[in-house]
Amino acid sequence: MSKAKFERTKTHINVGTIGHVDHGKTSLTAAI
Repeated sequence: MSKAKFERTKTHINVGTIGHVDHGKTSLTAAI
């Protein structure tokens, strides 16, 4: 049960990080 919860959390963090990086790139391009 603990491992399954950890895997779900890890996936959620990865998706959040990718979305954050993508948003940052868009902002950076707009700034240039």
